[in-house]
Amino acid sequence: MANNQSVRRHLDAFTRGQIIGKLEESRSVTSVAAEFGIAHSIVSRLWRQFQTTGNSYPGFSSGRPRGTTPADDRYIVLQARRNRRQTAGEIARHTTHTTGRPISRFTVARRLHGGCLFARRPVRYVSFTPAHRRSRSLCCREHWNRRDIEWGRVLFTDESRFSLSSDSHRILIWRERGSRNHPSNIIERDRYGGRGVLVWRGIMLGSRTDLHIFDAGSVNGTHYCNEILLPYVRLFRGAMGLQFFFMDDNAPCHRTVTAEHLLEISYTNSATTEDLSFCSTSISTPGEENPRIINNKSHD
Repeated sequence: MANNQSVRRHLDAFTRGQIIGKLEESRSVTSVAAEFGIAHSIVSRLWRQFQTTGNSYPGFSSGRPRGTTPADDRYIVLQARRNRRQTAGEIARHTTHTTGRPISRFTVARRLHGGCLFARRPVRYVSFTPAHRRSRSLCCREHWNRRDIEWGRVLFTDESRFSLSSDSHRILIWRERGSRNHPSNIIERDRYGGRGVLVWRGIMLGSRTDLHIFDAGSVNGTHYCNEILLPYVRLFRGAMGLQFFFMDDNAPCHRTVTAEHLLEISYTNSATTEDLSFCSTSISTPGEENPRIINNKSHD
C-alpha cells in the first residue's frame, strides 16, 4: 500500500493525463495498468479520484481539523488565569457549554501549554491576618533601637510541627514558568493535618538550646513546664540573673495557671514576656514560623 501510494504521487502530470485519456477512451483499467507498468490499484484510484474531484492531482490532507478557534484558545487561557485551581476537565466542560462544541480535557491541556500555563503544585504558607501584621509592625517599631547587649539577654523560643503525611490533596494549579511565588499561585493554610512531630528550640545572640522533641507528639501546660521551663528556662535564668528576658509565643499551653505560677516562682521577668508576646513566632497555635525567626535560626 505504501509503495503504491508513493508511485502514484510520483507520477508526473503528463503521465497522469495519459492514463486518464486512455480510460476515457473506454480502455480497461487492467490494460492501462499493464501498458504503463504500474499496479492495477494505482490506476483504479487515479480514475476514481478524477471522477470524484474532476482532477488527477493527488490530494494532500492537512490532518485533523482543530477543535477550537483562536478565540476559544484565548478563552480557555483566560479561564485558567481567573481560577488557577480548575482542572482541565472542568475548563473543557465549561468551554463546551459556552461554545456548543465538544472539547476534550486533552485539548484544553494543549491550549494551556500553548499559553505557557502548566499544572504545578501550589506554594503553601501561613495565613497572616491584618491584626498579625499590625502587631509585628508595632513590635519592630518599639524595639528597633535595642542594643546587642540587651538582645543578648532575650531567649526566643518557638514550637514547630512537622507533618508525617502529605497535605497536598493532589491539588494542582495552572501557572507560568518562573511564577511559583506569585501571590495568585500561593495557597494559605493554618496547620498540618494528620500525625506529626512537635519540636521546640530556643535561640539567643551567639547561642541556642538543643532541639527538644516532645515524645507525646503534642504539648499541654504540664508537658510545657516539665520539659521546657524546668530543664531550659530556669537554667538560663539562673545563669543570667534578673536581667534575663524570656519570650514565648503566647500559645494556650504557655498561659496555663501552672506555667504562669512556675514563671513567677522562678523569678522570670513575666512583665517582659507580656510585652514581647505579640512578637511571637506563632500566630495562634504551635507549628507555624515567622520568616524573620527562621533566618535567625539558620545563621546560628
